[in-house]
Amino acid sequence: MQIGMARRCRFPAKRLAETKRTPVAGVGQRIGKQVGFCILGEADIGLFLIKRMAQSVVEVMEDSKGKVHENLLANGVDLTSFVTHFEWDMAKYPAKQPLVSVVDTLAKQLAQIETDLKSRTAAYSVLKANLENLEKKSKGNLFTRTLSDIVSKEDFVLDSEYLITLLVIVPKSSYAQWQKTYESLSDMVVPRSTKLIAEDNEAGLFTVTLFRKVTEDFKVKAKENKFIVREFYYDEKEIKREREEMTRLLSDKKQQYQTSCVALKKGSATYRDHKVKVTPLGNPARPAAGQTDRDRESEGEGEGPLLRWLKVNFSEAFIAWIHIKALRVFVESVLRYGLPVNFQAVLLQPQKKSATKRLREVLNSVFRHLDEVAAASILDASVEIPGLQLSNQDYFPYVYFHIDLSLLD
Repeated sequence: MQIGMARRCRFPAKRLAETKRTPVAGVGQRIGKQVGFCILGEADIGLFLIKRMAQSVVEVMEDSKGKVHENLLANGVDLTSFVTHFEWDMAKYPAKQPLVSVVDTLAKQLAQIETDLKSRTAAYSVLKANLENLEKKSKGNLFTRTLSDIVSKEDFVLDSEYLITLLVIVPKSSYAQWQKTYESLSDMVVPRSTKLIAEDNEAGLFTVTLFRKVTEDFKVKAKENKFIVREFYYDEKEIKREREEMTRLLSDKKQQYQTSCVALKKGSATYRDHKVKVTPLGNPARPAAGQTDRDRESEGEGEGPLLRWLKVNFSEAFIAWIHIKALRVFVESVLRYGLPVNFQAVLLQPQKKSATKRLREVLNSVFRHLDEVAAASILDASVEIPGLQLSNQDYFPYVYFHIDLSLLD
């Protein structure tokens, strides 16, 4: 039903009142102690938990953030629909149980979800950090990035007692100078041994073969001509290990949730989304070092165990949180207005944010008779409410609790 400034629907705390004819003394304190919900205004830890879970869904669905809301459901429906059609779950929280037992059940449920969330997100964070550390090695320019995914065994003279192959970074503007002078930079440089194997936006990576004993002299002369020798030792086992580690981490991350696997492509020596693309040169048909003829492509969309767990337990946590809201309404109403129980809980959703203030004024006017002191304090901040350690902005002549569904703000 919609009335003027707000959409209105009933909230079934009245049914709870009819089935929970047990003492409420101490239940408010138990809710505060066990679940982190103080009847009169302490921080809403349940809301903090479901917001953390919502943010975790955002982080795991990093490539599909536009679909996050589709995965933040309660009992298979959107959150607003669940709240506006809420019914107390008698199967999970039987009416015959004392209120204190219901609070304990809810507290244990939320505590277990929070414990599991910490362990699962911590493991995912470690996986993500390890992957990012490896990816950093493949970013940047030729001066800083790893070269293991660019070079191949064929680029080097290996297992020679006298010869060694060096990798030299040459500015693009100096290619011609390099070709003319590299053989004369030092004695014992093998003629016609240089080869351009990769380049980025600023420079190219050349190989050059020379005798080991003139290595240091060549480095000095090269530096004088603004050619930089990159320190690199070709270790096939280490290069293979690094590539396998990257592939494993990519696979593990995708299995948690990754709509499009960041994969190695044939003929490219970089991973997707790197800031600088380094292009291997030579035979165009030659795969990047360590690659097979078959691309490591994305396996398509998939829902991994972490995302599945988050979806299921977000729903459970949200449902528990709304049940606690119902408990709070019931307990606070009894504590404030006494027995026999005689109240109606209603959900009010302002049509516009600007209508909230006016809605407050109307509610305060309509329910002023329920608590004249509270009503007066709203108009006059100097009026104190006896026995209540709250600011006047938090207290109204009617029982009020806020349900915040803006979980990603």
